[in-house]
Amino acid sequence: MTLLAVVAAPCRAQVTLPAKNADAPVVADANTVNAPALTTTDQPASADAVVPTASVTAPTDASTPAGDWHFSVSPYLWFPGVHGGVGVDGAEAGIHASAADLLSHFRFGLMGVVEPSYKRVVMPLDIVWVRLGDDRALTNLGTVGNFKASEFILSQKIGYRVIDRKALKIDALGGFRYWHLGQSVSFTTNTLNFSASQNWVDPVVGGRITGYLSPKVSVTIAGDVGGWGVGSQLEYQAVGLLGYRIKPAMALQVGYRYLAVNYVNGTRFADLVMSGVVFGVTINLK
Repeated sequence: MTLLAVVAAPCRAQVTLPAKNADAPVVADANTVNAPALTTTDQPASADAVVPTASVTAPTDASTPAGDWHFSVSPYLWFPGVHGGVGVDGAEAGIHASAADLLSHFRFGLMGVVEPSYKRVVMPLDIVWVRLGDDRALTNLGTVGNFKASEFILSQKIGYRVIDRKALKIDALGGFRYWHLGQSVSFTTNTLNFSASQNWVDPVVGGRITGYLSPKVSVTIAGDVGGWGVGSQLEYQAVGLLGYRIKPAMALQVGYRYLAVNYVNGTRFADLVMSGVVFGVTINLK
């Protein structure tokens, strides 16, 4: 989000007159001709009388920018459904879970965007960290199975604001996305435990468009694509957000996010699609 600052300054036509002070000497400007004081017997000259001078306070430039650096934080909640499959060393598992299913097994989560910017250079950092868990009694085996899954996605990009207008801003972005997928299964009555993880990094390129429909309402469309065999075979995402500014430095957002990845590395693979609604808030700190 863009932080706007307005600096108020007096115009060049404004003249500041010195305050009355009987102890302060009167200094005559070199360009000012002082008329002789006229006194009458009925109206004696006052000791507090001050001769105005032609001094003018130097105005502050109203166009001075508030600063080249800006900083915003955007915590959010993403409620995706997940579909696809994962596999490690010949063990494969299909995943078909709705947002409600994942929420019922939610154990911990952290999601947000931190975005410093310098002039037209933007540097958004997006983090998604989620842990899921479930305990199930396996009566036929006389034991309880503990299932855990974790996902950590870090996207670091840097870009340039190619269009920076009051009603329209367009950013060209590039960077990388780091993935970590972990799964573990343990049982209470034996040592037959299983755990595995997959980690990779993908280069990504994309863009972001923000249009301001009014001083309070904005629409943001963003997306990226990457992989190309460096980490995953292919990954891509699309995001749409509707924002409403409730304070000069704070805006609420609601929208939809779609993220897909196809990763294959020997006997390990992850072919996943995650999509769902997003709720967030953006706070401009500087």
